[in-house]
Amino acid sequence: MAMELKLSSEFASRIEYLPETGSTNTDLLAFAVSKPELWTDFSVLLTDNQNAGRGRLDRAWVTQPGAGLAVSVLLRPKAFGIEAFGWLPLLAGLAMKNAVSSLIEDQEVSLKWPNDVLVNGEKISGLLAEVLPNGQGVVIGAGLNLKQSKEELPIENATSLGLHGVTNFELDDVLVRYLASFRRLYEEFSDASGDAEESGLHLSVQEASSTIGSTVKVLLPDGSDFAGKAVGLDGTGRLLVAMSDPVEIRAVAAGDIQHLRQ
Repeated sequence: MAMELKLSSEFASRIEYLPETGSTNTDLLAFAVSKPELWTDFSVLLTDNQNAGRGRLDRAWVTQPGAGLAVSVLLRPKAFGIEAFGWLPLLAGLAMKNAVSSLIEDQEVSLKWPNDVLVNGEKISGLLAEVLPNGQGVVIGAGLNLKQSKEELPIENATSLGLHGVTNFELDDVLVRYLASFRRLYEEFSDASGDAEESGLHLSVQEASSTIGSTVKVLLPDGSDFAGKAVGLDGTGRLLVAMSDPVEIRAVAAGDIQHLRQ
């Protein structure tokens, strides 16, 4: 099945639609390794029928046919190295936040560190970044809920474009908003040699974040947890959490964040 992606193709070096796949991230990682000359910087792979995708911490990430968008973008940056890669999923999240904001008016669209986009506090999109085996690139996958009803969503605290009255659109109409914002932010970040301060990315992500300024519970990969107030991001994109007992600020590189009622 071919799909017209005339708008989105303007922003990708290569773009391919798959009628069905297990995971666009898995596929694009394999393509990037096996055929690097064909899959260059800002190549894009997408589907609206993903049946074996993975979220963070190996959670299932499944898109029912036609109900959601799964899109992966390959980045092979030349202007900066792996030390700046921590900002790339945040950059992609900001791009998705911008895309959703352009579609859903008069609602609060925000970023939840590190990888979710929320509408009025409900998840509409999640992202997953995976570094290439040689460390010289990264694949960033994003899932966006398009047409699901409340009953069809995998978690209670989730939403979709359709639930906010966004209907009768082509996949290309949604995708181009994400890729256009992503490409602009990526080029600005590259022009600044991966400096999040100089490019303005640091400030933009902080301003878009509903996590920063909130009281949060941090669930770490080793099973431990702690609570505090999220106060900002450090120079590598880690979340800074101020604790009162003991009094310290901890930098979180990976973990699940729960926003606590204040």
